[in-house]
Amino acid sequence: MQKRIRIAIAGVGNCASSLVQGIHYYRDRDSSDAIGLMHWDIGGYAPGDIEVVAAFDIDRRKVGHDVAEAIFAPPNCTAVFCADVPPSGTVVRMGRVLDGYSEHMADYPDARTFLVADAPQPDQAEVVRVLREARADMLLNYLPVGSEDATRFYAECALQAGCGFVNNMPVFIASDPIWARRFETAGLPIIGDDIKAQFGATITHRALTDLCRKRGVTVDRTYQLNTGGNTDFLNMLNLARLKSKKRSKTEAVQSVAATRIADENIHIGPSDYVPWQNDNKVCFLRIEGRMFGDVPFNLELRLSVEDSPNSAGVAIDTIRCCKLALDRGEGGVLHPPSAFFCKHPPVQYTDDDAYRLTEAFIDGTWKETLAEVAAQRAAAGCA
Repeated sequence: MQKRIRIAIAGVGNCASSLVQGIHYYRDRDSSDAIGLMHWDIGGYAPGDIEVVAAFDIDRRKVGHDVAEAIFAPPNCTAVFCADVPPSGTVVRMGRVLDGYSEHMADYPDARTFLVADAPQPDQAEVVRVLREARADMLLNYLPVGSEDATRFYAECALQAGCGFVNNMPVFIASDPIWARRFETAGLPIIGDDIKAQFGATITHRALTDLCRKRGVTVDRTYQLNTGGNTDFLNMLNLARLKSKKRSKTEAVQSVAATRIADENIHIGPSDYVPWQNDNKVCFLRIEGRMFGDVPFNLELRLSVEDSPNSAGVAIDTIRCCKLALDRGEGGVLHPPSAFFCKHPPVQYTDDDAYRLTEAFIDGTWKETLAEVAAQRAAAGCA
């Protein structure tokens, strides 16, 4: 009997669209033709073994429609690389709005913004019932940045329904000791927080900052400015929603710097909304520092990527790692995949160590590897 991973999704936006397209794109391929994947097999699961069994959204163009149809509905605007997604049999249900919608988005054209459905909003008991009846293994959080209350609502629903939780957004659940302890007590795995793209602005910024550390180069100041035209960037025009996002992205870079960069000398975050970019994200990155003899240097980089497939390339692996933990009976924060796949994990590691730990997690030897990495960090004077 073929093994399946049954996922539920909160937020059927661009990232969910790329994920669902990817599941079907790779379903008819094999390991010899798996371009764009970090792993073909994790715990006996291939990408095509994932299926969406429940979904929640608040947009009237998605609620009541099959997931296969909803992922292409406005305001989604990501690249279509698998247009022939077959009907899933899973209908998008009305979600809980809470703080998942920012009022400023009402000032923009319908094709660019959320149109909140007038359907009754579910309470916790209803969402829990849906997750249980769907036999969901885990719930993926794809809510808009700034959805603090809504994210906690769905995290609570996952706990009550007995589901794992993959927190792709910059609301601190896995990195909050209280939430982490609750998932551990319940014996349920959680991965988070804030998904790190496959080849995006933050991972590139981290790699360059870590390179400076390894080569004895001092970073004096740096910025990362990002522009895009999807609903994520439109949502983030409300600066009040950006506190956790900026903290998540900033700490991801600070954690690999040789010495902490002064707050006034590091700026990382969304810069502007450019509608015609759609789901294309452009990163402008600058690093200024000093090399041998205090001789100055500066580096400037421009990176252009399709934002949501970049996320889905990582989500495919986080889902399978979460399922692997469920199969093994492991609960609580999954530290290796959280460190490798997320910007704001409970414990930050260099990407080399996080990769090594994640490979060991997949192999089932991560606790031994963690002890080795901890000893190496202690010898190097790391916290």
